[in-house]
Amino acid sequence: MINTCLGRATLVAAVCGMASWSAHADVPPPQDVPYQGTLQVSVDATDVARRIFQVREVVPAQPGPLTLLYPAWLPGHHSPVGPIDKVAGLVITANGQTLPWKRDPLNVNAFHVDVPQGASSVNVAFQFLSPQNTREGRVVMTPEIINLQWSSNTLYPAGYYASRITTQASVKFPAGWQFGSALEEASREGDTVHFKPVSYETLVDSPMFAGKYFKRVDLDPGAKRPVHLDIVADAAKYLEISPEQLQAHRNLVQQLYKLYGSQHFDHYDLLLALSTKMSGIGLEHHRSSENGSQPGYFTEWDKQPMLRGLLPHEFNHSWNGKFRQPADLYRPTFNEPMQGSLLWVYEGQTQFWGNVLAARSGLWSDEQARDVLALTAATYDRGRPGLASWRNVQDTTNDPVIAERAPLPYRNYQASEEYYNAGMMIWLDVDAKLRELSRGKHAIDDFTKAFFGMDDGSYAVKTYTFDDVVQALNGIDAYDWAGFLRSRLDGHGPLIGGIENHGWKLVYTDEPSVAVKGNEERRHVADLTYSIGLVIGKDGAISDVLWDGPAFKAGVSPGMTLVAVNGHDYDADGLKDAIKAAKGNDQPIELLVKNFDEYQTLRVAYHDGLQYPHLVRDEGKPDTLSKLLKAR
Repeated sequence: MINTCLGRATLVAAVCGMASWSAHADVPPPQDVPYQGTLQVSVDATDVARRIFQVREVVPAQPGPLTLLYPAWLPGHHSPVGPIDKVAGLVITANGQTLPWKRDPLNVNAFHVDVPQGASSVNVAFQFLSPQNTREGRVVMTPEIINLQWSSNTLYPAGYYASRITTQASVKFPAGWQFGSALEEASREGDTVHFKPVSYETLVDSPMFAGKYFKRVDLDPGAKRPVHLDIVADAAKYLEISPEQLQAHRNLVQQLYKLYGSQHFDHYDLLLALSTKMSGIGLEHHRSSENGSQPGYFTEWDKQPMLRGLLPHEFNHSWNGKFRQPADLYRPTFNEPMQGSLLWVYEGQTQFWGNVLAARSGLWSDEQARDVLALTAATYDRGRPGLASWRNVQDTTNDPVIAERAPLPYRNYQASEEYYNAGMMIWLDVDAKLRELSRGKHAIDDFTKAFFGMDDGSYAVKTYTFDDVVQALNGIDAYDWAGFLRSRLDGHGPLIGGIENHGWKLVYTDEPSVAVKGNEERRHVADLTYSIGLVIGKDGAISDVLWDGPAFKAGVSPGMTLVAVNGHDYDADGLKDAIKAAKGNDQPIELLVKNFDEYQTLRVAYHDGLQYPHLVRDEGKPDTLSKLLKAR
């Protein structure tokens, strides 16, 4: 495939390290100068049955060449995934005449048009044909819910920083629907809402959830900088919240404030969709976040506790990821290549704090937090053979560009976006080291407040480098932090030192934890990774096989279907019983598998029983993990 770094000469030279050249001389490079005029955007989002967004824009322009860009490199995705393939019906007019346009052959998100003499603007019309089903992408329109993302529903003029393009937007909703967004309402005409002008950068950073069934909950009553939970759902019954559930979410806000000691928003909206129809999402923004969960998030509170790690993660990103961003990731427009060398900070530390704050706020119990940590630790103890051999965590920061979360044949061996959970394990180890160096006086809270909590009230993006991270850590406690971090990012170790250094041990027993059970239920699988080395979905579909694990060595591969176990029809409980029965003897487990149209019996030599990860105390060391999880 063509290198994704194709682009303007300055971008290629600076970002891709290639010789200076121009992909198309007519695509002007972005300049830090004000855009003359206001970009006007109106979206009709009423066609929910056919899932079509109708977009109209008025683009101020001068006579001569004009290039319009469709956002490609999307913040939070860290990759060029703007759904340009869903754009249709593009018509550009000026002075009542239709203007011919041409797509740039080397930059398919760029559209060139000549503005005629006498025109001071062009009118743009197109449809965003949102996916009808998940095979086509994220479903963002259902009969009850709309997820409007401005990056999918706008073109913007090339040649300017996105922050210098003033934009005024409006949306027409289905009759009676309500919405949540970081955008501020200016006026309303029937079901059409007009928003106050913002920069195009802020517009793209301010998506919305709208719904037939909607509830807005105040998470910080009386605050000067209000925080709301804006909920849309498949049905009204899913909007019911108990006082205890509400308090846990209010605790989350206060725990974040205690951690960072600052706020970088004038108001914040946690957008939450409870739906099986709309596709799930977890995407950060400066003054809001998009969060998709199961309908029973509140009504089946005890059934799926693991779902409650999403909001703490995304809210954290307002500080880590939006206010402070890696220097090689931040770009002044949405059509310049990003680099993700520091995603283990951006996403990894956010993953760490998301889990810790779920416990500190009461969204999780300490036991649930430990179960999640055990499941993650097992991944980097036994479940990622690729990281133990040919790949390292640092290299996986390229994965958003290589293939953002695409299905992989052998994910455990190939490794994918490990900077999330492996990054979390690295930061757990950092916390333990800070406690050791300071004899308990310092912890990762001190680093986090110093590094992300600065400049209270500022919305301006503040970038950082690897050296800045090292310098900030040394500001807490002097140490060879560069060597500490690089050995874990570039090496092939198991990454579970933070568990041991916090006074706990990773062990495996035959009883699944709450985290394992929740993970199996959410994914509709039987996860036997740490025993026979299989993950099996509905109807015996084998979705993952541990590289060099027992099943792999017997010849099992992903894509096969498990038909029978020891001569009996497959079911998950039957396979687990067979694994138990084989413990301590020399009889193989016989698996009848279907591979395309062929059947064969494979004999798995495995005799260690069921294996599920847990944490147990190491009584010979102090328990600093419990201190980490304790509410502030």
